[in-house]
Amino acid sequence: MGRVGRKRRYDFRGGATCLDFVNTVGWRFTDRPREYLGSYKDLLSWGKQAGLLVEEEKGLLSERATTHPEEVRAVLSRAIALREAVHEVLSTAIAGELHDDDALTVLNRELSEALSRLRVVHRPGKAWAWAWDRGGEGREPLPEYPLWPVARSAAELLTSPKLDRVKVCAGEGCGWMFLDESRNNSRRWCDSTDCGNRERVRKHLARKRASQPRGSAFP
Repeated sequence: MGRVGRKRRYDFRGGATCLDFVNTVGWRFTDRPREYLGSYKDLLSWGKQAGLLVEEEKGLLSERATTHPEEVRAVLSRAIALREAVHEVLSTAIAGELHDDDALTVLNRELSEALSRLRVVHRPGKAWAWAWDRGGEGREPLPEYPLWPVARSAAELLTSPKLDRVKVCAGEGCGWMFLDESRNNSRRWCDSTDCGNRERVRKHLARKRASQPRGSAFP
């Protein structure tokens, strides 16, 4: 999971931008989930580490956070709402359940803004490519710029055959989502050396306890 320290390093195990964004909550299915987007600057750090922002963009948006704190707090609230909406829509989709209209509305609202900023551009030596119109004054990025790739990623995944490959980690309490691209669709963990190993240890201890004679001590 993402580690807390002077500079948080995020883990990217989802296989898709929107899944990595959903995974900015650790231990979602426990009574003490860990929030890794505690501030707008956390959102920027995640975006930079995810490859959605370059250093210059991160710097400009960090300055914006200092001069317009209320504005970026509102964007952070939108980010959390988008994350939870994506989680809800994907959860119901992979479970074959009816979708939540409110969650889909949140996603479509952010998607609408994102797509209005998507452009086709020509880059010398790279032919044609998709790019974002960052849209701020002086061509500085708008504070919500990091949300656009997330919304686009979620829409693409929901409308892709890969939706059938989205899974929830089998680790007890984890809740992280990932795209299972293994050949036989057998992946169970967000990381076999993390949740997978923890689950194996848990099952080993459970078997050991079960094999102890009744009334014997077990450390």
